[in-house]
Amino acid sequence: MRQTRNLLYRLRYRGFESLSLRHFPLTRILLALLASAAFAAHAADIGGVKLDERARVQTADLQLNGAGVRTRYFFDVYAIGLYLAEKKSDPAAVVALPGNKRVAIHMLRDVGADTFIAALIDGVKANHPQAEVQRLEPRLKELAATMTEMKEARKGSVIVLDLVGTQTQLTVNGKPAGQPIAGEDFYRALLRIWLGDKPVQEDLKKALLGQ
Repeated sequence: MRQTRNLLYRLRYRGFESLSLRHFPLTRILLALLASAAFAAHAADIGGVKLDERARVQTADLQLNGAGVRTRYFFDVYAIGLYLAEKKSDPAAVVALPGNKRVAIHMLRDVGADTFIAALIDGVKANHPQAEVQRLEPRLKELAATMTEMKEARKGSVIVLDLVGTQTQLTVNGKPAGQPIAGEDFYRALLRIWLGDKPVQEDLKKALLGQ
């Protein structure tokens, strides 16, 4: 009773500002729950992987445009998220959108580097005429050489393709890999692997577009 009277006295004569949250254990619990809920609202669960709703590429703040899972022969291969400065649902508009972008790939199973690279190159070839593929070939080889050093894209690893200005930067598990590859056209070619007229997976294309 004495503690209660003291608390009432402080509320009446000294104001709420003199009290700390230690006087309200239930309040602390509620605040913790709200904080947890707020955090959960900023992460998307795709294939058991938490994808951040926002990303920062140098000075650009990007938002998750869409995300999905790449499957192959009924197996989940990777979860992928597309980050843009503004949300777009039209594939041509996404590819043409200027500014920094990010494609984040979260591996869900072990895949050999050669297999991973071959799939990317096949995706580029499927969405570009032969003359364009030949023009991109030196840079595709540059990307392939960097990825070959991984030897294997292991389950749990994160492979990120960033467009920074007009250069493509590959990052593996948070560390830059290889030198930036010049040309915004090169990054657009990579985007068409998933968003082109012949995407690697039609429902994945829709997911990345937020459809």
